[in-house]
Amino acid sequence: MAHVGQTLENPASGERITFVATAADTGGELLAIDLRLPPGRRVPGGLHVHPRQEERFAVMDGAMRFRLGRDREIAGPGDIVFVPAGVAHDFACEGPVEALVRVEIRPALRMELLLETVVELAKRGRTTPGGLPRPLELALLVREFNQEVRAPVPGPLVSIALAPLAAIAVRTRWAELVPYRGRSTYTPAPTAAASASPAQAWR
Repeated sequence: MAHVGQTLENPASGERITFVATAADTGGELLAIDLRLPPGRRVPGGLHVHPRQEERFAVMDGAMRFRLGRDREIAGPGDIVFVPAGVAHDFACEGPVEALVRVEIRPALRMELLLETVVELAKRGRTTPGGLPRPLELALLVREFNQEVRAPVPGPLVSIALAPLAAIAVRTRWAELVPYRGRSTYTPAPTAAASASPAQAWR
């Protein structure tokens, strides 16, 4: 389980993620991280969408290049970039020095679990040189974390395309290569509302 002060280092992408506030600390409302990116590097995956989460990026040092839909933006120290839920976006370090950015994600959902999993896969050599999980692992991640991140195309199309790979991954026990699969980082106390509507409860 992620904890405040913990740092994840991705050997493929070069990114370093330090947890500032976790889902457990905030009742699931917020995940906050300090993200460090080396010059010219980006987080794995490229353009993506968070269907239920909004992101706030506050650049603290260096410069970041953002793509939000068709818009492009360069942000420096003191600048803030807001990404609403459902907006396709991408970001990378811009310039010759490392970038440091505080990222706030609301609600937290299982994003910290996703970050831990991707970093662990990179450590095991199960990603591309840029840090994107290989096809079988990617198929499992897309299915497991479809509430946290999706490709910037209609979800059903991606699910249909990756479903055969996910089935192969499960049959060949590749699911074991996703070390945190099925584990939850935050489970709140049951409430009447949650009992009445399990589909809306945190998982």
